[in-house]
Amino acid sequence: MRILGIETSCDETGLAVYCTDSGLLAHRVHSQIDVHAHYGGVVPELASRDHVRYVRPLVDETLEAANLSVRDLDGIAYTTGPGLLGALLVGSSFAKSLAWSLGIPALGVHHMEGHLLAPLMETPDLPLPFVALLVSGGHTQLVLVEGIGRYRLLGTTLDDAAGEAFDKTAKLLELGYPGGPKIAALAADGDATRFQFARPMTDRPGCDFSFSGLKTQVLTEARRLVAEGTLDQAAKADLAASFQAAVVETLVIKCQRAVEQTAASALVMSGGVSANVSLRQALKALESDGLTVAYPAPEFCTDNGAMIAYAGALRLASGQQDTDASIHIRPRWPLAELPEVAL
Repeated sequence: MRILGIETSCDETGLAVYCTDSGLLAHRVHSQIDVHAHYGGVVPELASRDHVRYVRPLVDETLEAANLSVRDLDGIAYTTGPGLLGALLVGSSFAKSLAWSLGIPALGVHHMEGHLLAPLMETPDLPLPFVALLVSGGHTQLVLVEGIGRYRLLGTTLDDAAGEAFDKTAKLLELGYPGGPKIAALAADGDATRFQFARPMTDRPGCDFSFSGLKTQVLTEARRLVAEGTLDQAAKADLAASFQAAVVETLVIKCQRAVEQTAASALVMSGGVSANVSLRQALKALESDGLTVAYPAPEFCTDNGAMIAYAGALRLASGQQDTDASIHIRPRWPLAELPEVAL
């Protein structure tokens, strides 16, 4: 089966073609960073308009790269939630209309399932069950994956997600948007031991997260340095490095705890923050004879059509598909509501 994947949940327009026999044939991503940078965050209406502008040209470009025409497609998978309502409507309506015109099945895919399964595109033989760390601007979760559609939530953030904390910290340090890459770049020149920030919620049992207080600690230190007249570029680098170290160590501790509690033999990580080099290195250091650690290539960490095409291909191959031409989107959609897929 050749499946076209369409991702429009937030601020990236992602297209891909995945073949169940040959793997990923082509993918393209258009980022809206330049659209939203002036505002310091995603503006939903602007995001929707940009998806409208780019989704069709990217379909053509992706199919050309795969040396296919629309008539060669066997199905279309698209993100139906969670995400921004308007952005989801753009991708969903385009996908359903195209599928209807071609007489092929369409299927709405859960955005976070796409992230969760993305590492399997490159590491398909990961043993089940495995623990997945989903870490992005909107989500920080630990999930036990017992099968496709068999997910058990182990822990989630009680306030800011890790990526959100990166963005807010970058904003208070006047680094610009998006915050994750800005913090990481600045942290490379900083001293991660200068400021002793907390590793939130690691002193209590469980796998839940909280990053709001950590962000406040950075703000407090920054204000103190401003009052002293010492908040120069070197101090900002030290703040960024210390903040990043605290987030990374917190995530690693929680991942270790989740693996120990579940006796899982594999740990995977995905989502935008999983592109962070320090985090990737810290989690990879956990790998041992009894634990495999995997994560997608950096290009598949942020939102992309490949993960939607892959997740959609698994479900379409099992016989699942949309039953009518109506547009049904789910801006909020718990993973636990997904049906199981027998492999």
